[in-house]
Amino acid sequence: MSVEDDNESKKAPLLQTSSSASVSRRPLMYGSINSDPDDVEAVRNSAIISRYKYYSRLAPHPNNPMVIPDHVVPSELWTHIPVKPAGKQGSLITIFSIWNTMMGTSLLSMPWAVGQAGFALGLALLIFMAFLTLYTAYLVMKSVDTIEYKGGDVLEFSDVCRYYLGKVGESSAVIFSVIGLLGGAIVYWVLMSNFLFNAVSFIYNDVHYGAGATADSNLSLRYNDQYINCSNPDIETTKDYSMTHQFSPAIDSHNMTTITPAPTTPSDKMFHDIWNLHNVPFFLLLVLVPLINFKSPTFFTKFNALGTISVLYLLFFVTYKACIWGFHMDFSKVPGTYAKLSFPALTGVLSLAYFIHCCVLSIVRNQAKPQNNGRDLSIAFFCVALTYCYVGAMFYAAWPMKKKECIDQNLLNNLLTSDPLAFVARIFLFVQMLTVFPLLLYIMRVQVMHAVFGSIWPSWKHVVAMNLIIVGICVVFARFYPKIGSIIRYTGAFVGLVYSFFLPCATYILSEKGAGKLTAVKTIVHVTIVVLGLVNFIAQFLV
Repeated sequence: MSVEDDNESKKAPLLQTSSSASVSRRPLMYGSINSDPDDVEAVRNSAIISRYKYYSRLAPHPNNPMVIPDHVVPSELWTHIPVKPAGKQGSLITIFSIWNTMMGTSLLSMPWAVGQAGFALGLALLIFMAFLTLYTAYLVMKSVDTIEYKGGDVLEFSDVCRYYLGKVGESSAVIFSVIGLLGGAIVYWVLMSNFLFNAVSFIYNDVHYGAGATADSNLSLRYNDQYINCSNPDIETTKDYSMTHQFSPAIDSHNMTTITPAPTTPSDKMFHDIWNLHNVPFFLLLVLVPLINFKSPTFFTKFNALGTISVLYLLFFVTYKACIWGFHMDFSKVPGTYAKLSFPALTGVLSLAYFIHCCVLSIVRNQAKPQNNGRDLSIAFFCVALTYCYVGAMFYAAWPMKKKECIDQNLLNNLLTSDPLAFVARIFLFVQMLTVFPLLLYIMRVQVMHAVFGSIWPSWKHVVAMNLIIVGICVVFARFYPKIGSIIRYTGAFVGLVYSFFLPCATYILSEKGAGKLTAVKTIVHVTIVVLGLVNFIAQFLV
């Protein structure tokens, strides 16, 4: 430590930095602490300090390795405590973490989104958007290697945006990250309301009418003992409607019957007047409001495995239904099977489905072999694209009705409340979202509170007020606009324009320009990516 006589100690702080030539420092003298001439260690340390002072005079530049350090303490003040080094994750964990993070609510909308683009064009866009977002995510991941951030270690992409684009760039990264999280929270509330409604209705019908009873208001159809439902109000499904026209020609008509709802009683009417999709979003408040005000989300992180279980069960669910239904695709007779002009609906959904940019740095930060990050990110995106293609194409191709427009924005809505496998899927997904939703609000709260108040917990009043505002927005959407596919595509296109396309490309161009490596080809390529993001956003309002 720097120690002089007592008077000097009172005039100046014990420690001053020497990182700048403009800052004067007090002499650093170890001998003033331990000046016993018989102490060999003290004499040795004093000699080291003398050499430091000598070399400092020869090379006073602050970056010189021989500059005297800010402080020196005797070795006897240090105690060696064996500590197990922080664990480093392998490539398999990194790949799985990225896949698990990206597998969200978009998976349920994938068959509908594929139908909006047409089967062939839909699969092509799934692959194209995977490559495009993979590249911009790679730019985000590599961006931290190009700067020396004065504020300390680069923790997030917002630090990179601040370095190249100033405060506006950092604020844009934070704001659009929060908007993406808010869109996810809205979709979660819509789906949780749907799952809770159908789960309770399943139990009610099972208790009152026995297994397999249904009280669905839409006219539903049964094929090979599997119940299906066309919830699209624009598609006519009545008893007088031709079954051979409604279903694929490959389906034998004797396997098809119409299913009408079970007869209702006064008690049923009372139950459905109270328990319906208009009221359930408000009932959900009783469950979630106590959970979202916890100061720490540690408890909810213990349930991350539920996400993987839910996705795996959904893959089994789609596979099972496809095996029962068979495949019903007629490329020669059904118009729009190959491609449709409404394809931007799919690209909007995929902008959020492939959105990992705001947390990719956090995931790869503990990689044991950072040189493999690019490879691992590519493998993870391949797995995500494969999962989306499988669910989207499998359910779309197997759907028995010739009118593929019947496929709902939530594929589970095409199965009746009384379907046992659909009931299990809804329970799995409801519990998973019940544990993830508080985490989404926590992340939003941390980002907003820290940016506005400089603290992640300014007071319980601030936290409760913000949570109520977010939940209020979610309830309004769940009550008046419960279309998860549309919410996902608008949110994805808007957030993707800035966070997935503009910011990664802008920081890359500025980085290359600063290094003297920017070429016309690089500029054209990355400006084109930004333009594609802008066109994608504008196109959402045209379909």
